[in-house]
Amino acid sequence: MKKLLIVVDYQNDFVTGSLGFEKAVELEEPIAARIREYREMGEDGQIIFTMDTHDRHYMESQEGKHLPVAHCIEGEDGWQLYGKIADLKDDNDLVFSKHTFGSYELGEYLHKHSDEFESVEFAGVVTNICVISNIAVTKAAMPEVPIIVDASCVASNDLSLNDAALEVMESIHVDVRR
Repeated sequence: MKKLLIVVDYQNDFVTGSLGFEKAVELEEPIAARIREYREMGEDGQIIFTMDTHDRHYMESQEGKHLPVAHCIEGEDGWQLYGKIADLKDDNDLVFSKHTFGSYELGEYLHKHSDEFESVEFAGVVTNICVISNIAVTKAAMPEVPIIVDASCVASNDLSLNDAALEVMESIHVDVRR
C-alpha cells in the first residue's frame, strides 16, 4: 500500500499573486520537504496536485460574485505552480484542475483507488477553503483511509479561519499535527 500526498493549489496567484499572502510564501520549504520525502519512498509514495483553474468568465461564476478577484486563469503565470514546488513536480504526478473549491474528479479517482492507499496527507492553501473542501471530498471517497494534515504545511490569509479549519478537520477525524 502507498502513502499519498495531495498538494492543494500551491500556485503563484495564491502565494505572491492576486490572492497571495506572506504565510503562503513561508510554506514553500515545508511543502518541498514533504514532496522530497514522498519521492524517496519510490513506488510506496504518490503525489497529486490540485490546481485552481478558471477562465475569462470567472467573474460571472458563483465564486467570482463572492470573491471578485481574478486569479488562476488557466495558462497565465498566476495559474502555474509556485517556485520550488513547480520544479519538484514530476511528469508522473497526477494533476487535477478544478473550477471550484473541491475536486469531484479527485474524489472519483480516490474512490476508485482507495484500496491502494494506507494514508493521505494534505499540504497547500487555503486551509479554510480549498484544503478543507478537498479533505471532505477525500473523506467521502475513502472513509477508512487515515487523513493527515501537518499544520506547518497549510495556511490561510486569515489566521483565525486557518485555526478554525484545523479544528473542524479534527472533528471529522483528520490527524492534525501541530
